[in-house]
Amino acid sequence: MTFAEFFAKVREKLSQADVSAIHENVAYQFNITGEAAGTFYVELKNGKLSIEPYDYHDRDACFTCSAETLVKIAAGQLDPVAAFTFRKLKIDGSIEKALLLKKLMS
Repeated sequence: MTFAEFFAKVREKLSQADVSAIHENVAYQFNITGEAAGTFYVELKNGKLSIEPYDYHDRDACFTCSAETLVKIAAGQLDPVAAFTFRKLKIDGSIEKALLLKKLMS
């Protein structure tokens, strides 16, 4: 799978997320490693969700993982805390804001 194919799936999944319960402005960057390597960001600002295939330098948290790991987390097959514990997911930045991502992916 290419990064473009992977990103299209991520964008489709996240664009359906109900963000009405999140009243904070948050920005995440995802660095995907392995076969579908690439970078994208997810920003929630003023109740609107943006997902774009670019670096985001003013981010609250940065996640680094393989496409496979992110797909499993999004599908509920892998708990993000377990992924972090077993070093399948690296998080830089605010852990508190990183945990909000769980609401977006559920």
